[in-house]
Amino acid sequence: LKNLSLLLKESHQDDRMSRLKEVGIFGFVVFLLLPQNLAASSNQIVVKVDDGQRCFLTNGIPDHPTGDFPNRGNPNTISEQEIHVCVTTSPIKKQSITQIRGTLGIAINGVQFRPNTAGSWDPYSRRGHSRHGDRNWTIDIFGARGRLGLDFNNAHVGRGGLYHYHGVPTSLLKKSASSLLGYAGDGFEIHYVKDGKQSGWALKKGNRPSGPLGMYDGTYNEDYVYEGGEGKLDQCNGGNLRGKYVYFITDTYPFLPRCLYGEVSNDFNRSRHR
Repeated sequence: LKNLSLLLKESHQDDRMSRLKEVGIFGFVVFLLLPQNLAASSNQIVVKVDDGQRCFLTNGIPDHPTGDFPNRGNPNTISEQEIHVCVTTSPIKKQSITQIRGTLGIAINGVQFRPNTAGSWDPYSRRGHSRHGDRNWTIDIFGARGRLGLDFNNAHVGRGGLYHYHGVPTSLLKKSASSLLGYAGDGFEIHYVKDGKQSGWALKKGNRPSGPLGMYDGTYNEDYVYEGGEGKLDQCNGGNLRGKYVYFITDTYPFLPRCLYGEVSNDFNRSRHR
């Protein structure tokens, strides 16, 4: 993989352009011209659709305002990455699912979607959870105290400086001209349709039988159960949009899909970005 800055420079053959985005949407390539003299920490992305693959080369820096990092709930600083990932342009929905433990997908601005956290119940930790806790009870970030420093984009920063989304990317949504916000690791589109799609997941009733005793309150992913129902999204937060299968970001659990129905690219479902 060449240096990201060099590849971006090679794509800028026209001196009138300081940056070029090639974003494949509904079979077309949309070219977006951005102003000159971008700062070193500005969003940089090239998206190329070729030979059945949609590939993203990006520095992972968002193209919108973020919260302050480090902050009380997150000690990490946003830093540039070298991310090169590809997904198929012809996804096929299978009968079986793949559980997602790492990166779910990538947004149209090059920021990654990562629904899960590294924490799980740990009665010996000051916070009550840690990276070395009981994996039978994994922390959901929206149920954690302080939400692990999430900003107003439902995003925060990993230990390696990777800014990533855990839910509705508010600022990106405001900038987007459509409901399309990104692509999952299996190639299916990721959309957000406010008040249009409902999750089929619900809080369990009663108390936890073991581990972190107490009522099911949403602190842990295992506090939820998929119930489905008429008009609800499937267990991977997928459903029909304009005659095709896509995934949805929702305002309620699971927020982002936690599983995928297609063949997941090797570039995704990793604990660390490539």
